[in-house]
Amino acid sequence: MIRRRAGRSWSVAADTIESMPPRPIRVLDLFAGAGGFTQGFHEADPRFVTVQAVEMDVAAAATFSLNFSDAAVFAGPIQDWLAAGELPTDIDVIIGGPPCQGFSTLGKQDVDDERNFLWEQYAETIRRVRPKIFVVENVAAFAKSPQFRQFQTTLAEDPEFAEYATEHRILNSADYGAPQARKRAVMIGHRREILAPAWPDASHVGRPLTVADAFDGVPHEAKAFDALDERSIHFAGVKLNGPFAGQELHVGRKYTPLSLDRFAAIPEGGNRFDLPDTLKAPCWLSHRSGSGDVMGRLHWTKPSVTIRTEFFKPEKGRYLHPVADRAITHHEAARLQGFPDDFKFVGSRTAIARQIGNAVPVPLGRAIAASIAAALTQDQLAGTRLGC
Repeated sequence: MIRRRAGRSWSVAADTIESMPPRPIRVLDLFAGAGGFTQGFHEADPRFVTVQAVEMDVAAAATFSLNFSDAAVFAGPIQDWLAAGELPTDIDVIIGGPPCQGFSTLGKQDVDDERNFLWEQYAETIRRVRPKIFVVENVAAFAKSPQFRQFQTTLAEDPEFAEYATEHRILNSADYGAPQARKRAVMIGHRREILAPAWPDASHVGRPLTVADAFDGVPHEAKAFDALDERSIHFAGVKLNGPFAGQELHVGRKYTPLSLDRFAAIPEGGNRFDLPDTLKAPCWLSHRSGSGDVMGRLHWTKPSVTIRTEFFKPEKGRYLHPVADRAITHHEAARLQGFPDDFKFVGSRTAIARQIGNAVPVPLGRAIAASIAAALTQDQLAGTRLGC
């Protein structure tokens, strides 16, 4: 491997990389949620150490803190965190994705939604912390939004960010080992004096993991209760339900007889269009077109559709189990997002569903992290070779 730096060339042998001391790679996670992105980084390379996370949802912040106990977690708005001024130092990588509701293709879009402008706080964090690399992740629609263009313009034209170069792409999580089709806009920025991280190789194009892979070993039957077991923890002065992990989250809902009749009438791979008129809602009778995912069953032999925050409601999308007459459980949704079974979640059923649905798929985070680790390793070797 040969690389040029400051007019010199040097080569790196594989055994040299393997013999290098494991210098920690310090990470700051913004808009961290439950920690799907951080989980991917930690799985990719043991050198990644998450120093701090910022998350305004208290339940999600508690989940993050429970799973990454060495990280300091600020449970509050990023504006308050910036105002407090106690930002970590010597950060190598900033990761995170500002909330996407303001420009998501789902629901009502609002150009004046204040969440549209949280990229400004991300940029301010870059300006103050000066990381070597930063990663911004969001819904694919973000790449076409005015906010993204403003973010790019700020990074490209503001002298405060002159040392950084950026590049962005749309990545499908299924191409990187997630059993879920989920397209995300990813922007990677790096200091110009270090090697740009390569975009991760798409390891699963044409051979994605499937719902059957994700659900391997999970019983078709689920406990039909609306509530999780009674237990609680305290975090940031708030009492929260949990923690819960793995099969503890394999809990269903109590369905009405009408819902159960509808589920039973939908064949494998089917949806609401397969229902007889006697089981269709009045709005379905008057509107016979529209999304084929509503009240749809997942396919055993394909990746799932994008897991969103209300995956436990079949009327919200293709979230019925491939064969069982129920929606997928929180445990199954967490597996489709790539969370390990021992990952602990805190909060109500709705809060945990929101954490799962908003998470960065762990395999996608892992693929991005591996490329960043490789780039930082090469930079460390360059500094060693040149006496920096």
